Amino acid sequence: MDVHPLDPASGTPPYEQLRVQIARRVADGELPAGTRLPTVRALAGELHLAVNTVARVYRELEADGVVVTEGRRGTFVAMSTSGGSAEAADAAAAYVREARRLGLGLTEATGLVERVWR
Repeated sequence: MDVHPLDPASGTPPYEQLRVQIARRVADGELPAGTRLPTVRALAGELHLAVNTVARVYRELEADGVVVTEGRRGTFVAMSTSGGSAEAADAAAAYVREARRLGLGLTEATGLVERVWR
């Protein structure tokens, strides 16, 4: 799996840059269901990150249903990742409806999401 270099000058922490990159590649179909991801140690070495940083990324992706870890077999892209995009779109639509009902504009609504995300 080729991983794009992380930006050390970014205000976004390296683990979040990596998590977003992998999740986006899965959502785009670039990493299809069943694809085996590199071991935590291998990816950490490739990106010059701490092993715990990559382990955190894999744990968060697993919690989000993007990947599954099968013990010694490794970590794989989850088979049911296609539903996540529809669920996310539904959740976003519900948020937009509620934000509009409350009289929020786009800037205010996205600002709230950014604050909560952090």
